[in-house]
Amino acid sequence: QVQLVESGGGLVQPGGSLRLSCAASGFTLDYYTIGWFRQAPGKEREGVSCISSSDGSTYYAASVRGRFTISRDNAKNTVYLQINSLKPEDTAVYYCAADLLLSRCLAAYGMDYWGKGTLVTVSS
Repeated sequence: QVQLVESGGGLVQPGGSLRLSCAASGFTLDYYTIGWFRQAPGKEREGVSCISSSDGSTYYAASVRGRFTISRDNAKNTVYLQINSLKPEDTAVYYCAADLLLSRCLAAYGMDYWGKGTLVTVSS
């Protein structure tokens, strides 16, 4: 059974940090581009970051560049999103997704596999 499970969300004060994890089971992440996406209350889902399977190239939305870092540990079949300098506008449910095509991740559309999300709340 193919599954992606996110963890690491929670309540954090502005300026704080979290590390989100995306653990895969039922398939090997090695060959997949992994993306992180988020959906804030009342807003559409948006792409946050992608990491390619081929050479580990990383891509970020302008709103998070310099604060978020995506990484992958293929041995653990897990992808991480380190999020620093959190702002209230980062509050959202964060999802990870996997696809064989980097283009789908960059387009934030059509990813094959999705997790159920983890909630990040940034508030004082």
